[in-house]
Formats: sequence, C-alpha cells, structure tokens
Amino acid sequence: MKTIFAKSVSGRTAYCLNSSAPKAAAMLPADLLRKKAPRLPECSELDVVRHFTQLSQLNYSVDANFYPLGSCTMKYNPKFMEYVAALPGFTHLHPMMAQLEGGADCAQGALQCLYEAENLLCELTGMKAFTFQPMAGANGEFTGVKLIAAYHKAKGRNRKKMLIPDAAHGTNPASAALAGFDTINIESRDGMVDPEAIVAAIAEHGEDVAGLMMTCPNTLGLMEVHLPRIVAELRKVDALLYYDGANMNAIMGKMRMGDVGFDVVHLNVHKTLATPHGGGGPGAGPVGVSDKLLPFMPAPRVAKHPDGRFFLDYNLPQTIGPIGPFYGSFGVVIKALAYMLRLGGEGLTRASEYAVLNANYLKKKLEDVLEIPFKDRFCAHEFVASAPQGLRALDIAKALLQRGIHAPTIYFPLIVHECLMAEPTETESKETLDGYVEALKEIIRTGKADPQSLQELPTNLPVRRLDETAAARQMVLTEDMG
Repeated sequence: MKTIFAKSVSGRTAYCLNSSAPKAAAMLPADLLRKKAPRLPECSELDVVRHFTQLSQLNYSVDANFYPLGSCTMKYNPKFMEYVAALPGFTHLHPMMAQLEGGADCAQGALQCLYEAENLLCELTGMKAFTFQPMAGANGEFTGVKLIAAYHKAKGRNRKKMLIPDAAHGTNPASAALAGFDTINIESRDGMVDPEAIVAAIAEHGEDVAGLMMTCPNTLGLMEVHLPRIVAELRKVDALLYYDGANMNAIMGKMRMGDVGFDVVHLNVHKTLATPHGGGGPGAGPVGVSDKLLPFMPAPRVAKHPDGRFFLDYNLPQTIGPIGPFYGSFGVVIKALAYMLRLGGEGLTRASEYAVLNANYLKKKLEDVLEIPFKDRFCAHEFVASAPQGLRALDIAKALLQRGIHAPTIYFPLIVHECLMAEPTETESKETLDGYVEALKEIIRTGKADPQSLQELPTNLPVRRLDETAAARQMVLTEDMG
C-alpha cells in the first residue's frame, strides 16, 4: 500500500469552503510561526478518505481477528462498557474538578465510582486498598516496588535486592531497576519458582532482600504450588511479596492474592476487566496493598465523609507521592466498574473458568501437533509449546498471519525452546479454536515437507518478511520528503 506522500500529485487539493488557517496564523506570535512551510501531500478529499479507510481495514483487532497472544489476554470487550464510559456525566467532567475548592461537590458521581470500584477490587483480590493512579501495568509495577521501598525505608532499612523469577515478564526487572533495586534472578524448577533458589538467594544476600515479584499462575501457565513455603521464607527476613496481575484472568473468584500472602498487587484492568488491550492505550494498572503498605499509598485517595460525601484525601504523611496525573485513566476504571457490576461475582468466576477451559481444550488438541512441556498437568488460561523439531516459532507465526490469524506470543518465556505461547481467553468459541488448530496442523505439515516455503511468508500483507535484526539496529524513523 502506498503512503499518503506517494499518492501526492502536484497541484491537487481538496476544496475548502472557508479556511481558517490564515486567521489562526495571524493570532500566533511571530516567533512561533514556521520559518518554512512543511511539505504536505497534495491529495483530493477522496484520496485522503480512501487512504485512511484502507489503512483502518489493515488493522488486526479482536473485533475482526482471532488474537491468541499469550500473556496479554486479548479478549473481546463488550461494547456496553464503552457506552457506559462515554456517558456525558463522565466525558464532560473536567479532570481537575474534584481538586478545586468546592469542586468535589460537583464530582460526587465520579468520586463514588472510584470509591466503589476500589471496594470491588478489594473484594476480588483480598487487598485492603487500591489506588487507580498508575496508567498501565508497568506503571503499576513501578508503583508497587516503590511502595516496597518506602516500607523498608520507614523501618530504617536500605534494602537493594529484588528477587525476579527467570520466567517473569520483562517489565518486572525493568520496573525494579527503575525503582533503584538490583535484580536477582531466581531459577525455575519443573516449571515453577524453585523455593530452594529463594532460600539460597536469602542466604547469600541476607537482609538486603526487599521482596520477590511473582506471577501466579506463572508465565508457563502453571499454578505456583510452592507458594506457601515461598511466603514463609520471605517472612523470615520481612521481605514483601509482589503480585504481577497479568494473569488474573485465570483466577477471578478462585484465588485472592491477599489471602495467600501477597503484600502488593497491580491489576491490568485493560486486560481482565473490559478495556481493549493494545494499540498504545489507554491502559490502567491499579495497585492494591495489604495493611502494612497503606500509609505509603499515592496521594490523593478517594475517601468518604461520615455524612456520605466523597472527597480527595491528601492527608497521607508517608505517601510516596502522586504516580499519575489527575486520578489515573478514569474512563478505563469506569469500564472495569461496569464490567464487574454487570457480571457480578458469579459471572467473573465463570469468565475465568471458561478461560481456563478454552486453554486446556486448545492445549489438548495441539498435543500431537506441537511439543508441549508439562502437558501432563492442567494449564491455567494460557500455555506454552515448542515448535516441532526442524521448524522455527517465527516461521509458524508468520504463516498464521498469512491465514488472517494474529500470531501467538513467540520466544517468551526464554526458558522454553522455540516458544509459542497461546491464550485463547473465555470469549472465543469452540469453532474458532478448532479453526486455529487446523491452521497450525496445515502449517506444520507444509513446513515439514518444505521448510523453505514457510520462510517466505507472509506474501499477502502490505509488508512481507523483514530483517527484524537489521530493522532494530538500523531504525529509519522518518521518510525522505525530498
């Protein structure tokens, strides 16, 4: 597909009834005006409309395609939630209203929504309080480890070590490092965090261990059966346990993080609770804490007067300070609240049950097609597999794109050879899953007969196979306009 600049024809233009450009330019100070007019494409209105319409038709999305992207929970999000978040009482409210003197009285509905969403998340997770300030999952991770740092600092400690499992999401060590921690790799054994590795790390680093970041079920799609012992070992040195909420879609109504020993948790509500994930946002990563971390929560927090009025409480002397602007991604929180209220506790539990059922169905159907480690166990909402010997995960992923199916996650986690990770979610039908299995079977039959043929795919998309290493090392971020 040509770029809009390639479609440009000198002298071609769209008709404009009453251009305000000269009037707007006259209003700007001279030092803000461009010294040289930018070279813009010269196209008719029809050229422009067709260009952007065709671009939109090239998009992959859950609304149009199956998206088995492991660890990302790319599930269909009901349009009802979008309707609720777009109600004028929410969209027409100025984000600073509740912060202005007397403004909270004009934002009682919005504050009540935040207050009730916090209570529901506490019920769902077993935590004592939540903040909605973090703007995405990684921002939630950073907030969580900053809270851990504040806890130890308040006790007069300067702990610098954060334990990170080898199958952790890549943002975990990055968030810990940004918060000032040194990361210690914890190896897996038999697909799970090895408690002996935790014991060894604590023995080596003594009381410099601040905490451990975990995902449960983990990135291999397995429940961490050693969790009770891991919690006990951390408690011996008063180290805290962090929960990465990326895989919460597997455990709603089944496990509450606060009940099993986690001290801080972030939730990817844009994965689990009804906001479309991907496309650069908007996201939200609310963070929940146990009692011991309450004093350090980001300010302000939504509170409730005895008379029933809601307000923003800034009276938090030990707060880590604000994390996000205003009060986070408010519209995303509204969608999450609507989703929780619409489904209720029973519905949320059933959503997780179907997510786990779909993943196990898909894993079983693919046992004779892919090499699946730990196939003797039930998986959670996702599972990992290896490409058959002689084939590459990358080639299989590109061949799926050729068939109109988004590629699964590949080469993650790194501890699985030629890894393909799939998460079908609860919203996909049996027919869709069966179609995915048949596509994989056909691709692998073709690849075994003629491996070279897979390496040429895709051939039916705007961009064919790229040299991804060269693209990463020699990025071209602008187009030569001449």
